Amino acid sequence: MNKVGQCTRHWVDPKRRDWTNTAPRPLQTVIWYPVADVASETFITIGPPDQPLFEVGKVSTDAALHTTESSLPCVVLSHGTGSSALQLAWLGIALAAQGYVVAAVNHHGNNSLEPYTAQGFMLWWERAQDLSVMLDQLLADEVLGAVIDPKRIGAAGFSLGGYTVIALAGGRTDLQAFTDFCHSSERDATCEAQAEFPEMLAQFEQLKLANPSVQASLQRHHASFRDPRVRAVFTLAPALGGAFTPAGLAEISIPVAIVVGEADTLAPVVTNAQRFANGIRQSELTILSGQVGHYTFLSQSTPQGKEVFPHYCLDHPSIDRGSVHKQVEQMAIKFFAQHLTVQLPPTGC
Repeated sequence: MNKVGQCTRHWVDPKRRDWTNTAPRPLQTVIWYPVADVASETFITIGPPDQPLFEVGKVSTDAALHTTESSLPCVVLSHGTGSSALQLAWLGIALAAQGYVVAAVNHHGNNSLEPYTAQGFMLWWERAQDLSVMLDQLLADEVLGAVIDPKRIGAAGFSLGGYTVIALAGGRTDLQAFTDFCHSSERDATCEAQAEFPEMLAQFEQLKLANPSVQASLQRHHASFRDPRVRAVFTLAPALGGAFTPAGLAEISIPVAIVVGEADTLAPVVTNAQRFANGIRQSELTILSGQVGHYTFLSQSTPQGKEVFPHYCLDHPSIDRGSVHKQVEQMAIKFFAQHLTVQLPPTGC
């Protein structure tokens, strides 16, 4: 396995404005990639340096890309609601150690690095465009783009990021279907205001009446955001199953892996993962048994994180988050190796 480098690119989408309509839409992106064995590593965390909340892992910050391959596969990542690119670093680092270039965008208005916006939380389909434009920028990058094989690109996402990569695969959002779902007996937690942003729904109702950019985005919610460069999708606890009709999922023609915890109460299996699996032809559903919950797929927590944010950081006593991550990493590595035709290293590498 390779040592892993990490760098950040401050890209923008020149065709879309930010939510204040004062600048291009930001696409701050964290990238992991293979580096030389002699590269020095540091252990990185999420949160205040003196009181970190999550453990990310060992990387070589801004180290030079190093590979003996002529071209590398690539996976783009989409984080969950109100989270950040670094929350999926555990998966990004694992894939980069196998020889991938992995890029995770911070979705504007819906990440923990900048102020939350109701638009960022409610105009979900804008996130799929983030991944496509980020991929444009990545492939144009002088260093990283030069080594990526454009025929071996995949995508992975967690929670709302799972929705995002399903939209990227060609799933069409249907807001009326979601409204009907949320007024039905099937209603689940995806219909509620997010714990991260309790004022979200009230603020969005005001924006729908007066904000032209919101109105324009709503008009295109049912469009296809399929990116044909993406050949396979791996989802973790995907949300918003109620926002897709069978017809809206039927257009997906690439392999989709769906992984969810049996004890997930925020994106329950029946109304989310199972619904996606039923509607996507080339899907494979894995339900992790026992008390694996929604936030088990976030980064490992520090003692400080468990004290400050128990909702996100504490798993059931029977669950070891690190062990679940290792299991999921191997699933993702196997899935992308199969569908992006990557040669796995010998066992014991």
